[in-house]
Amino acid sequence: MSRYVRGVPEPKMSIFDLGRRKAEVDEFPYCVHLLSDEFEQLSSEVLEGARICCKKYLVEGGGKDAFDIRIRVHPYDVLRINKMLSGVGADRLRRGMCGAYSKPTGTVARVNIGQICDHGEQRGGPRQGC
Repeated sequence: MSRYVRGVPEPKMSIFDLGRRKAEVDEFPYCVHLLSDEFEQLSSEVLEGARICCKKYLVEGGGKDAFDIRIRVHPYDVLRINKMLSGVGADRLRRGMCGAYSKPTGTVARVNIGQICDHGEQRGGPRQGC
């Protein structure tokens, strides 16, 4: 929770490490990194989707205990939105940008160019045809 921004929503993602976390380095000879090509903001929903997709792919390839995944970025920055009225007669009720300090809607992780977002290790080799 933030001391200055009240009502920050909880991130949708709660698990950042998966698989065999206490495995030795030599057990997983294959390593994969997911890099960012540009400055961007990744929402907690996007990070959760990437985690689920990586987990499904690695479980199908080698089994439950044949991998280790770490999400390296954490969604700390708060997204805000100025909610506007819509519908019949809304133009008479709203006041545009007057008092436009918005409400928090979600959290994002800021990512730089070349920053590692996701790190995965696997015991077996990469699958053919992927």
